[in-house]
Amino acid sequence: MPTPLHFKGDKKQKKRKRVPEIDDANVEAKYSKSVTTTSRATTTPANDDDDSWVSADAPTDVSGPILIVLPTEPATCLACDANGKVFTSAIENFVDGDPSTAEPHDVRQVWVANRVAGTESFSLKGHHGKYLSCDRHGLLTASPTAISPSESFLVIPVPDSPSTFSLQTLRDTFLSVDDSAKGGPQVRGDADSISFNTTFRIRMQARFKPRLKKTKEDKALSKITRKELEDIVGRRLEEDEVKKLKKARREGNFHETALDIKVKSSHDKFAS
Repeated sequence: MPTPLHFKGDKKQKKRKRVPEIDDANVEAKYSKSVTTTSRATTTPANDDDDSWVSADAPTDVSGPILIVLPTEPATCLACDANGKVFTSAIENFVDGDPSTAEPHDVRQVWVANRVAGTESFSLKGHHGKYLSCDRHGLLTASPTAISPSESFLVIPVPDSPSTFSLQTLRDTFLSVDDSAKGGPQVRGDADSISFNTTFRIRMQARFKPRLKKTKEDKALSKITRKELEDIVGRRLEEDEVKKLKKARREGNFHETALDIKVKSSHDKFAS
């Protein structure tokens, strides 16, 4: 292959390394051990690299790669192809036939959920980088490249059904599955009210679930030995004092608590 002409005195141009795009396209990076992926970008530290899938329990949990499990028999989920067609896809990965343990096996089944800035709504981006959209007729597509009201959905908890949700459009209609449609289950966005057919389960990666992340942080903060605590305080500690100091580390007031214990031990020494 011929190379470009170079002239004397020209500065050599350094080759720029391509930096992998780090945003919601991370859906293809490490979202399931059973899914073949090509992206190697990651937005989380190695020590927070939990690829297991859990159920969202509240709208505030919903974040990152998700699987939208539909109330069908057999179990299916919401999916899209590279052309933006939205369809239902059979779920293969779950334990003992329980949809509440479902995990994706195909990248087309995964959506990346993000809160729309300044609102309570979420956008759902497909594996191909385009957004789930519902038009005024209730037809779903995944072809828009930007977010508008049609690409925004409210995640509403279903009453008397823990860890399940309905997805409401900004036209106050709901996504609903028709299990009796010809050619297999179909999903539309024109249901008027919450019902069994609008009741979905949202599965997500554990590392994105806020409560689980906080639990891990708490455990990391509590990992301090009794000897280290005694060295800080300057004397042997009682069991309740050790628990108190570990709790203070988790709650962010460790230094104040340690100082109180030091002062108390000084007072006790002079009192004796």
